Amino acid sequence: MNAPFTAPAVHVKRTGLKLLPDNARVLLRPFAPRSDRQAAGIIARVAALPEAEVAALLDEVCASFSTRHRDLRAAFRRRFDQVAHLRLTDQPISEARRLLIGAYFTHEYSYEAAALFNPAIVPHPEAPQASSGTLRCVLSLRATGEGHISSIAFRTGVIGPGATLTLDPPLPFSDPAPPLTTTTYEKHLFARKLNELGLDSEVTRQALARVGEAFTLAQLEGALRNNFRNAGRRMEDDFAARGMLLLAHSNYEIVFDPACPLAGRVIFPNSPTEVNGIEDARFVRFTEQDGSTKYYATYTAYDGRIILPQLLETEDFRSFRFITLNGPAVQNKGMALFPRPIRGLYAMLSRQDGENLYLMYSDHPHFWYEPRLIVRPTFPWEFIQVGNCGSPIETEKGWLVLSHGVGPMRRYCIGAFLLDLDDPSRVIGRMSRPLLEPAPDEREGYVPNVVYTCGGLVHEDHLILPYGIADYGVAFATIPLTEIFRAMTRPGL
Repeated sequence: MNAPFTAPAVHVKRTGLKLLPDNARVLLRPFAPRSDRQAAGIIARVAALPEAEVAALLDEVCASFSTRHRDLRAAFRRRFDQVAHLRLTDQPISEARRLLIGAYFTHEYSYEAAALFNPAIVPHPEAPQASSGTLRCVLSLRATGEGHISSIAFRTGVIGPGATLTLDPPLPFSDPAPPLTTTTYEKHLFARKLNELGLDSEVTRQALARVGEAFTLAQLEGALRNNFRNAGRRMEDDFAARGMLLLAHSNYEIVFDPACPLAGRVIFPNSPTEVNGIEDARFVRFTEQDGSTKYYATYTAYDGRIILPQLLETEDFRSFRFITLNGPAVQNKGMALFPRPIRGLYAMLSRQDGENLYLMYSDHPHFWYEPRLIVRPTFPWEFIQVGNCGSPIETEKGWLVLSHGVGPMRRYCIGAFLLDLDDPSRVIGRMSRPLLEPAPDEREGYVPNVVYTCGGLVHEDHLILPYGIADYGVAFATIPLTEIFRAMTRPGL
């Protein structure tokens, strides 16, 4: 009879580096009064001020806020342009008055005042190899502010020499990017998504027939208006049209000003499906079959009632596309894309039922259909739930998957298992004990007794592991790969 497997100790080195929420980190957001009537009244009051008082008020606002934001006057000018249609007259007004009106319709938002957690780390797109033995990297973070609204923030740094991590100093300014009004949609993909959502109807087919193979939101809105002018309006038509527009608004692009460094960019919720948060982005550097690379991130969109898995993609962390995921396998949280195709197909891990871990394949990254169960809760520290903690990491031994397990007292720990490189449905190794569990000084926070990550990175045979602590802050650890593999149980559990 074989002796029971006793897992050897894994030496987890906590670096001592921590990131904690900073309520001084603010960005500019539009302030919207309760009604157009109230907004018009605000504009009218500013319009009635003497020009000298306008100049003095604008100088006061700029003196108070210009050190906290990059190009404050340009932001006020853009905001004025957005509300100018609410003016009661077309009387010409001075530039100073325009800027002051913009200031009245703008406010600061402290985007990480409540928490900064659940990080992922990937190679930097511009200079992956900084020098011999070092690697430039990008850290993505879930930042949570007033109203428990989550956005994506970034930091940059260098891994190495060896298993060290140095983060660049935080930047003084943070900027969100508004969605582009010129976002284009591919007709064949849009039609496929409509069909998946059960919105393939006469009104949506007629609207698509009126636009080109690539079209914009404005063109789609024009096509829908034209349909309603030329046909009777039924309730089911309204439902299909609203669904069609919601789909369009949920697939959008943003582009950051090149003058804003990567670490100063903040992705704030924009679409109706994510108005209450963009949560737990799992970034991965993806290599296509032709050798080209881009970055994908699966994330959870939250509108205050419903969670919805979505996808974003970027090549440079400046331009981002936000994409709905479709198909019956798009369920629950925790979807994580493999970093390359497997046998010509995209592969994804998912948690369909909030308890087990699944594997699925697709010929297109936007559509997912048939999940296959591969990992169940097995050990006491994960009896409630098991899921992934980021995209699988390719190693010589197999696909290293960081997992999370939920045990007694809803305690979250990080574990690991290994999948076969050619057939990831085969589990070839698994840790029976947590790789990382909350240390005594990591237990207290917004959600106590939780450690969680959205993705690590391997460098010089070490796992570089950023992880959230108590859904409040971020800590970092380094772990030798060889020790992780040695601590895995044999197949057959």
